[in-house]
Amino acid sequence: MEAMAIGIKESVNDDHIHARVGQVVYLGEKMMDFGVPIVKPIGGHGIFVDAKKFLPHIPQDEFPAQTLAAEVYLDSGVRTMERGVVSAGRKANGENYYPKLELVRFTIPRRVYTQAHMDVIAESTARVYERRHKIRGLKMIYEPKYLRFFQARFQQLK
Repeated sequence: MEAMAIGIKESVNDDHIHARVGQVVYLGEKMMDFGVPIVKPIGGHGIFVDAKKFLPHIPQDEFPAQTLAAEVYLDSGVRTMERGVVSAGRKANGENYYPKLELVRFTIPRRVYTQAHMDVIAESTARVYERRHKIRGLKMIYEPKYLRFFQARFQQLK
């Protein structure tokens, strides 16, 4: 409860908000400097990377946003969140929904990371971007009935 109260108090503190948004802007600008395609304008809580532009050779059936999230994790241990086909789920007939956007969310929790952490995140994403043409998509090998974006399992395609 105390942590929640502190968070609420900080959420209306202009200096805190300025620093938090500044950290996110720093990360977004650093990613853009590396050529990483991000959604603009840069948000206040995180960066959204456009996986369709990052991995244009990977069709939606091979989960480009999930692939990118996995590659960043393997490179640096940084956890991100896929916001694409996997998160969209399936229609009643079992066919995937195909959202217009395939995004990877790099959310920055408050009061956790330093500027050095932002550098690690941006540099890892840049390394993945440099080798993007060699990256292959994924095949879903396990899909739970509910919450597939948390529990599904994937295998890299050859």
